[in-house]
Amino acid sequence: MKKALLIVDMQTMPFVWKDYGGKTLYQEEGLIANTKLLIDKAREAQSPIVYVLHTEMTGPRSVEQPLWKVVDPLAPAPEDLLMIKYHADSFHETDLHTLLGNHEVEGLVICGIQIEYCVDTTVKRAYSYGYNVELADDCTSTFDSDELTAEQIIRHHRHLLQQFASILPSDQVRFKT
Repeated sequence: MKKALLIVDMQTMPFVWKDYGGKTLYQEEGLIANTKLLIDKAREAQSPIVYVLHTEMTGPRSVEQPLWKVVDPLAPAPEDLLMIKYHADSFHETDLHTLLGNHEVEGLVICGIQIEYCVDTTVKRAYSYGYNVELADDCTSTFDSDELTAEQIIRHHRHLLQQFASILPSDQVRFKT
């Protein structure tokens, strides 16, 4: 089964929000290190890597603006694929499903930000399309909300998402089967 790595919204904005009065991304350093491990594994297996980029029509998160770009330590290589999205669902009003089909992808390893929004929605939609979905649980993150800590949000969504995906740490993800 051919797998692809789907990196959801790992853009500059969530990593710098704390510098502008926002909240701190939970376990940021581990998130980057573990995602780099997944990228290295996918490259070694020659699996497609797709960066899904949350995009706004105007403003600092519009195309090619500094906060829109993938965070530097995880920057895409020229051969990687970029998919612009305007909704939480990476498949909604995008060509992602077609792109994956063109690459004969049957399985997805999904990671990214925020687990309770874009990652959750994308995992469920990928499942509904029939992909074999794996969620790299140490490669997802979010922020504290007013009601719950980031750790509580992540734990809750991992529990819910196990109905739609295998939940694995990055060191157990395999791209060659």
